[in-house]
Amino acid sequence: MESIAAAAGLALAAVAAAWAYWRWVWFWRNPPRSNPPGDGVLSAADGTVVYVKAVEPGQPVVTIKQGEPARLVDLAHHDASQTKLVIGVFMSPFDVHYNRAPIAGRIDFVRHYPGRGRNVDMGPMHRRILTGRKPFYTGSTHLVWNERTVTKIDAERGGAPLSCYVVQIAARTVAGIDSYVKQGGPVERGAIFGMIRIGSQVDLVLPWTSDMKVLVREGDRVTAGETVLVEFASSPARAEASVPAKPALVRAKSTT
Repeated sequence: MESIAAAAGLALAAVAAAWAYWRWVWFWRNPPRSNPPGDGVLSAADGTVVYVKAVEPGQPVVTIKQGEPARLVDLAHHDASQTKLVIGVFMSPFDVHYNRAPIAGRIDFVRHYPGRGRNVDMGPMHRRILTGRKPFYTGSTHLVWNERTVTKIDAERGGAPLSCYVVQIAARTVAGIDSYVKQGGPVERGAIFGMIRIGSQVDLVLPWTSDMKVLVREGDRVTAGETVLVEFASSPARAEASVPAKPALVRAKSTT
């Protein structure tokens, strides 16, 4: 009996030590990242792509469950007047949680929005990812319910404005959403701009243009500051007026 009790005590101690190492050491890791060349839009987060959508004005990004849509105004507190590309990335508790700027530019604003109540669990999405059940967002009420911080980055491409919204969505266990940038300040492509502490989701919203090539799809694993989500055609000319009524997402070969 004493040997059983000793073994149980050692097992509990090992579990406690592993948890403490994960919580206070491994979670805070910040490995170096190498930005790929070019002007492609980078992932802002490590994790799994949960949706890639070209969203027209008034159209829901996803439908969480019957009768409950998640619209752009719910996700980013931004009501689009033109077609937008929305890419969502779920970060598990074991992913690196530092977030990196998808493009270089100037910080237009950093805004924090409280949730509709206490943050709800992201478990439904996490379980569907682990079991490979698509769509991953089914039942994920955190998309419209939980607190979030929205960072807008203004840039130019080919002489035309390009605005990118990065939405950091908190999980129930989140201890805070950190922002390391200030309104009006510059940010470099791939630079760390913030962090979400323990479990979360990061969405990227930018205007859809006809010269875009989307390199990721639902289920892909991405790395902040390294994975290119979107590339542009060689011509930098923007083509807002030529966006089709129902734009098709082009899957191209990823360089990461």
